[in-house]
Amino acid sequence: MVVRPLAHVAAIDDRGCIFRRAIDTLSEDSVESALNSFGHSRDCGSMAEHMSDSETLARINAAKIAVQNQTALLHREFGRAKSNWKSDGTRVTPVDIAISEGIVAELIQQFPDDDYFSEELTHTDAPIRLKKRFAWILDPIDGTNNYAIGIAHCAISLGLFENGLPIYGVVYDLARRTLIHGGPGHGVYDGERVAQVLQQPPNSQTLLGFHSPYDKAFAHDAAVLVENFKIRGLGSSTLHLAYVAVGILAGTVDHNVRIWDIAAAVPLCLAGGGSVEFLNGDQFPLREFDLKMPRIFYVAGSKTMCTRLRNLLQVNGQK
Repeated sequence: MVVRPLAHVAAIDDRGCIFRRAIDTLSEDSVESALNSFGHSRDCGSMAEHMSDSETLARINAAKIAVQNQTALLHREFGRAKSNWKSDGTRVTPVDIAISEGIVAELIQQFPDDDYFSEELTHTDAPIRLKKRFAWILDPIDGTNNYAIGIAHCAISLGLFENGLPIYGVVYDLARRTLIHGGPGHGVYDGERVAQVLQQPPNSQTLLGFHSPYDKAFAHDAAVLVENFKIRGLGSSTLHLAYVAVGILAGTVDHNVRIWDIAAAVPLCLAGGGSVEFLNGDQFPLREFDLKMPRIFYVAGSKTMCTRLRNLLQVNGQK
């Protein structure tokens, strides 16, 4: 049996209050840090107002445009781009680099004082501290293996952070040619459709996103999940969580991700009324970007779904 640390929870209520449900599971220091980033207020209305200030809204609009401006290239080279293997065993294509450069160049022209991080543009293995109020975390193609061989489940993922907290996400879903975007206090949109996390109690017909675990010590988890749900493995962690946010999947479990894989999808899920519960340590507020960071284990879905998943996986901690 794999022993894991206590679960850490980030959740949102129907008024956009990101830490209301999380407060009992975080340390006092983490809670105070999170609240400080929203203007020292425990009032949900004040938080939403803070998150909707003009500086934030300007970045949200710019993010959607910057991602959409790269979609033509993404489609044009789909299944055609040559690829190489990196030292960490992941694939990269020239399209990954071009999209990274294009989005960062467009945003940095408008917001030169922000921090910018991309898996494909970071040229050091040393951790890099987040120093500015706003930071951007980009995964130019999540699901590069799929993209290179012509499987359409892949996405551009751009997350906006404020004081280390994920406040807005923009995900372009190549397979459905759809822009998914949203964040706490803003709602979540699947194209033009207002979306939300499924709230029905899970059952044997429930669709669950799941990747085969990188660490085979978690193989038992896979067996348990297959016995209890209908599994969908798309090859894109971003899409698994984004699909939870918009009600396509009821939940997801992942043992494999790093922060750039979920930076955009976490705020989507929270905005859709869901929970993202980290099973091997609190991830936010994010203090540094580290290409060698440990893999993140998490479950996501409605609160009921997350409780069910934790019980099945025998994760200890507050329910």
